[in-house]
Amino acid sequence: MSQDIDYGNLMHSAMRGLIKTVLADVAETGLPGAHHFFITFDTGHPDVEIADWLSDRYPGEMTIVMQHWFENLVVTDIGFAITLNFGDAPEPLYVPYDSIKTFVDPSVEFGLRFETAEDDDDVEDTSIEQLEEIAAEPIEKGDAEIVSLDSFRKS
Repeated sequence: MSQDIDYGNLMHSAMRGLIKTVLADVAETGLPGAHHFFITFDTGHPDVEIADWLSDRYPGEMTIVMQHWFENLVVTDIGFAITLNFGDAPEPLYVPYDSIKTFVDPSVEFGLRFETAEDDDDVEDTSIEQLEEIAAEPIEKGDAEIVSLDSFRKS
């Protein structure tokens, strides 16, 4: 048995549980009010299911927006399936929770970021700036509540 408590993995699991709960509520009742989500995930994850043309266009990661039009949202214990519109072409996707890199709801300035050992300190700012470019109502960098797990990682 390990002598240390792995707080980093426990936090990741709790944060993924939060995403699952939020998406399950949306699947049942729809998006409330102005809520909308930017979800960035690793397109190279072995369990991600996306069209070949999407994986070719986004070979490392992809950010999807759940806002005005989506359908067939199915939430499971290990991931979610959804159909999104890409240039008037509906495409089904399957995203496992452990492929998610960021989950942001700019309507309430809330965000989760899943750090990995390869991430460096500048990635968080870049991610927020990239999300601001596609947000209808951009969030202010520094105002969003981004949860970073660096403090929990072993050195």
